[in-house]
Amino acid sequence: MTTEVRRLRNYINGEFRDAADGRTIDVVSPVTEEVYATSPLSGQADVDAAMEAAAAAFPAWRDTTPAERQKALLKIADAFEERAEDLIAAESENTGKPLGLTRSEEIPPMVDQIRFFAGAARLLEGRSAGEYMEGLTSIIRREPVGVCAQVAPWNYPMMMAVWKFAPALAAGNTVVIKPSDTTPASTVLMAEIIGQILPKGVFNVLCGDRDTGRAMVEHPTPAMASITGSVRAGMQVAESAAKDVKRVHLELGGKAPVVVFEDADIAKTVAGVSEAGFFNAGQDCTAATRVLVHESIHDAFVTELAKAAADTKTGQPDDEDVAYGPLNNANQLKQVSGFIERLPAHAKVEAGGHRVGDKGYFYAPTVVSGLKQDDEIIQNEVFGPVITVQSFTDEDQAVAYANGVEYALASSVWTQNHSRAMRMSKNLDFGCVWINTHIPLVAEMPHGGFKKSGYGKDLSAYGFEDYTRIKHVMTSIED
Repeated sequence: MTTEVRRLRNYINGEFRDAADGRTIDVVSPVTEEVYATSPLSGQADVDAAMEAAAAAFPAWRDTTPAERQKALLKIADAFEERAEDLIAAESENTGKPLGLTRSEEIPPMVDQIRFFAGAARLLEGRSAGEYMEGLTSIIRREPVGVCAQVAPWNYPMMMAVWKFAPALAAGNTVVIKPSDTTPASTVLMAEIIGQILPKGVFNVLCGDRDTGRAMVEHPTPAMASITGSVRAGMQVAESAAKDVKRVHLELGGKAPVVVFEDADIAKTVAGVSEAGFFNAGQDCTAATRVLVHESIHDAFVTELAKAAADTKTGQPDDEDVAYGPLNNANQLKQVSGFIERLPAHAKVEAGGHRVGDKGYFYAPTVVSGLKQDDEIIQNEVFGPVITVQSFTDEDQAVAYANGVEYALASSVWTQNHSRAMRMSKNLDFGCVWINTHIPLVAEMPHGGFKKSGYGKDLSAYGFEDYTRIKHVMTSIED
């Protein structure tokens, strides 16, 4: 029995289209390793068409009132709720994620985030108008930047698309968004839903590969390029955008330290770390993957974390007992496996460290101890269900180890000492510091990093303002 291969299409100017030259990409299920769909391999003609549509739609969308944009986004949020089961099915097919967890952990925050930005559309605040020179009044206008070229990743295809299009649309911009070549299905479904609500050309979806994304960023039309992806991809986008001085919004990799002091509750900390480290197969830039434990509790902590890993299950999307599904693609399975295969002799695999089954890209929950600060697996992002553990002697060494990587997105501190927690939150060089928890996000608070984790903020009023520009208007008040 053969599975019917579906044909996904681009969404440009209010209609679904194949690539202009007919080229396609096979989309492979990470659960079965079988092709379940084809999507367009968009080329320059497709990029031109999408950008032309977004540019043509921009003036009218820009001139809508904030209340009108709010109403449209609220309709999108309601529609996503109504079509939740369809979105869950598409996302699970995309990624192999457990259906139950996608239903509970992704749909509610996505809908909430869209509603947040719907409200933000009506709260663009600026400094007060005033006379800073005699006879002249100055005012500040906040305006949309224009067409936004957006590239979403494969780890959270739906949610990261929301993080990009919701603030952009709320601010009055138009959008051309590209999903990853391995996970286009849910974004194409979003286009079907959103297309019933927004004017044509305001929201466009281009499927394709890295060359498609590169053509979008290099295109002269967009005023802004936004990407969530690898450091290498971010560097390429920044370099390309610099040629015509485009704005760039980058959310790149992470290597989150989890600093556990001797007064931490071991059982609660292990539970929190294992959940935040293995969720979504560790394919999360904020995942709790790099644990630093005070030497006095190191051995006990490792023992308990290994037990937690052994009790964590990966498996099929419809299995309600699994904590996570497969890695997203064959290349990612190879990357994660490679880190374990290249471990130095002083490292010890305490749990996992191997593929699960002979079909699908499943990888066992893994814990590795005995590592040194300059080891490859400490310095580089694994992006898999692998948690490393290091030992530290005092607070200064903990800070040095935590900050001693090129990434700076997220971190956490586990201690009952309030003063220590406050010192650590000051000294940790990361865009987010959690205390006695790890990974919760809310729409009202910013998400974004420093160093090679990129710049610009997602979520919050700060993320909304990233999609606006500031104009000074000065007028004479003299007769």
